[in-house]
Amino acid sequence: MNKSVIDIPWGLLLSGYLLMIIPLVIFRTYRTGLEKTTLWALVRMTVQLLFVGLYLEYIFRWDNPWINALWVAVMTVVASYTVIRRTGLRLRLFFFPVLLSTVLSIVLIDYYFLGIVIGLKNILTARYFIPITGMLLGNSLKNVIIALDAYYKRIDAEMVSYRWELANGASHNEALQPFIRFALQRAFNPLIATTAIMGLIALPGMMTGQILGGSDPMVAVKYQIMILVVVFASTSLNVWLTLRLSDRIAFDDFDNFRPDIFRQTTPRKKKI
Repeated sequence: MNKSVIDIPWGLLLSGYLLMIIPLVIFRTYRTGLEKTTLWALVRMTVQLLFVGLYLEYIFRWDNPWINALWVAVMTVVASYTVIRRTGLRLRLFFFPVLLSTVLSIVLIDYYFLGIVIGLKNILTARYFIPITGMLLGNSLKNVIIALDAYYKRIDAEMVSYRWELANGASHNEALQPFIRFALQRAFNPLIATTAIMGLIALPGMMTGQILGGSDPMVAVKYQIMILVVVFASTSLNVWLTLRLSDRIAFDDFDNFRPDIFRQTTPRKKKI
């Protein structure tokens, strides 16, 4: 394989932004109000990725396990904060269970994949540890948000059903089974669909990047297969742990649902 990679000159990189005229014109035509948020997101994405590219050069060069672990810790904290802010739950109540769930899932999956499957002697090696963990965090984040949001809003909306189950002798965990099932279905149906079409309709970004970077296509395919597997495993573990650990906060000692878990922007209707 040719190991050389065609670089993109800065001038041509800037010219690529002209493609954003297409969505901006569409948004403007239909008065969606998305123009400013789109431009702001584009600016943030550009600055953040350029910053990532800059500091990763130094992190990869130093390859210090403590620095690598510290950076992943920062990524994990930011991801946990983002999950809670996007679900409408109270930060002070849910931050720790979400953070703990994320840490546990990342540690277990990283150790197995990097230490056993790839066989790294040092799983904190920057070139593997940081990108792989970043992919796990990025992919699991949206599924955790969907699951948490669906789970607690469904419970809040169907409180009568939950109490009816308890009144008929069901345990707390048994009464929550339909809500957990609903949350898992909402969170994982899109991921399952995406996984099913991978390679047939869509070419994954990591595999494409490796091929453009000069890797052998079969090597890129092997890595992509395992990435999809570990993302699915990490996401499912993260979602399940988050639901189970946060459950201890969302209900009191008498199995009553706490309506104060939500950030209230408008008065909530009382449910019988």
